[in-house]
Amino acid sequence: MSNTKNIVVLVSGGGTNLQALIDAQSRGELGCGKISCVISSKADAYALTRAKNNGIKTRTLIRKDYADIASYSRAMRDALIEEKADVVVYAGFMTILDENVCDAFVNKMINVHPALIPSFCGKGYYGLHVHEEALKKGVKVSGATVHFVTAECDAGPIILQKAVEVFDGDTPETLQKRIMEQAEWKILPMAVRLLCDDKIVIKDGKTYIKS
Repeated sequence: MSNTKNIVVLVSGGGTNLQALIDAQSRGELGCGKISCVISSKADAYALTRAKNNGIKTRTLIRKDYADIASYSRAMRDALIEEKADVVVYAGFMTILDENVCDAFVNKMINVHPALIPSFCGKGYYGLHVHEEALKKGVKVSGATVHFVTAECDAGPIILQKAVEVFDGDTPETLQKRIMEQAEWKILPMAVRLLCDDKIVIKDGKTYIKS
């Protein structure tokens, strides 16, 4: 198919969201998209093993090999252009890239965040920290958000959100697991499909899904 879109997934860790995308792809749920490459910021990320097990090309671009975010972002931009990325997905990717990348892939990069943006997001809100803060506040629902990536952390237009109930006695770990299973792993593949199938329109900083 000539209209296949190359999805490049950026990872730093275990790759559970990558696995959700691989599983969705094997069920034929990524529309015109195909995961063509996985790029990791860490050499020992288990996500790389998941990719290799599924015959997906891998690359490493080690953050600490670069002096600063600007030089790392330029290298990442060049790698993404080399891989002919049509869609770029942050799946537990722990480095904020600057406008060098964001400007080269406007409205083509998406991230999943483990909270309902604009709650518990922005710099410093990642991993278990997000769930610790949500529980500290005593929220009754949390969830996940898939949004476009811009140079400002967690600030791009929201694509999809899904709420997840918070239970009495939840720990950051139990809440994290429930949000992954009930929200992140469901809405990330959905959003990737919408983007690959050109179903997302952005107007005045908001997204609209074409039926």
